Amino acid sequence: MTRYNPMREIPAPAGYKEGDVFVLFGELFGRGYANGIVEEARRAGMTVLGITVGRRDAGGILRSLTDEELAEAEANLGGRIINIPLEAGFDMEPGTSALSPVERLKGVKTDEWDKVQLDWEAIEQSRLSGIKRFTDNLAAVVAELDAAIPEGVNLLFAHTMAGGIPRARIYMPLLNRIFKGQGDRYLPSELFWKSDLGRLCGLSFDEVTANTFSHLMTATTALREKITSGKGRVSYVAYCYHGCEVLINGDYTWQSYAPYLQGWAKMLLEDVALEAWKKGVKATVFNCPEIQTNSSALFLGVELSLYPLLTALELEGGGARAREIRENCKTLLKDGSTLEELLAGAESYLSSPELANFMDLARWPRHNTAAQSEQMLTSATRLLEMNRDPKEIVCAVLSREVFRAVGALMFKTAWKPEAPLFWLNHDICARQIVAEG
Repeated sequence: MTRYNPMREIPAPAGYKEGDVFVLFGELFGRGYANGIVEEARRAGMTVLGITVGRRDAGGILRSLTDEELAEAEANLGGRIINIPLEAGFDMEPGTSALSPVERLKGVKTDEWDKVQLDWEAIEQSRLSGIKRFTDNLAAVVAELDAAIPEGVNLLFAHTMAGGIPRARIYMPLLNRIFKGQGDRYLPSELFWKSDLGRLCGLSFDEVTANTFSHLMTATTALREKITSGKGRVSYVAYCYHGCEVLINGDYTWQSYAPYLQGWAKMLLEDVALEAWKKGVKATVFNCPEIQTNSSALFLGVELSLYPLLTALELEGGGARAREIRENCKTLLKDGSTLEELLAGAESYLSSPELANFMDLARWPRHNTAAQSEQMLTSATRLLEMNRDPKEIVCAVLSREVFRAVGALMFKTAWKPEAPLFWLNHDICARQIVAEG
């Protein structure tokens, strides 16, 4: 049975107001998805609170932020940060033999990665130790939240924790081959995923991306009861990715980026929301369109499905806002390059026979193939080279529009949640952008 639930109508405005509280559960770095909902919370006059993942000192010890780091993080958030380190995961957590998973991988050579055999009993001890550290610190964070949040207000949590690539040096050259490799440099993602290194990566993704959402809801049970007993509302939202509908040959068609190794962890995140919903907790996971962020720079080609948003804006009402976005994009192209050429290039890739095999929602997530990777990377490079300045690109303009639209849709939905899962496809995002004018 499919869990696919696309949002087709823009929700009614949210009723959040001054005095209500917004908690960002994940630190804000650079510009990305979370900025949109933070902007919505600020605009509504909500009290903005946040957390930090902390920092590692030179010896690898996890610590709180320094005064200078805290001031910078709070200025970026536009609110108070509770300075207790909530780094998720276990890759740097010592196990029974006092070695962390990262330390176990020191010295592994790139031509020996597939021969690595890990001590899974020790890895499990590290995983359990990481969970204990995280949940103990989370309890301290929640105690501060409880003291700061009065009864009777409305409370919104936005979970943004994701990632979890183990911080061992061996990973980056391998992942570069998986996500950017062609010819002799190409590495099949499935081959990596079935190795011990891939298995460790998958466990880490699960802990950071999905299980933290479960820990958050468990830890805030008493706080949630306090708020709701005072007639306030408590909602949880989380960012996810599980493919997205974009315009291909004139029709909105589900497609996804491959290989998306975090896909299994994202489905676990959806499972967490489904289970919470059964228990009466208003937790909603939103599957968002692909954009370019600081963290997605590794995934060359993820931006190819972003270009058709320009066409969707016209289809969903156009108007002054759509014209403004289009003109902004035009100015970023090299002389002799056109948006029509850019859109044709994206359409050519998205409608290619090679990609048709990947457009089956029921079989997601999918591993890469040599032919699919080569076509994706070649197409992505060609279209990115149409920009005049590699630091000022069309994808950045479109990404900003998407995360603002996603933030607004999530914020409105959180006021009166109607389902544990939603897909925010290009149709609803374009309508939201046009409606904002």
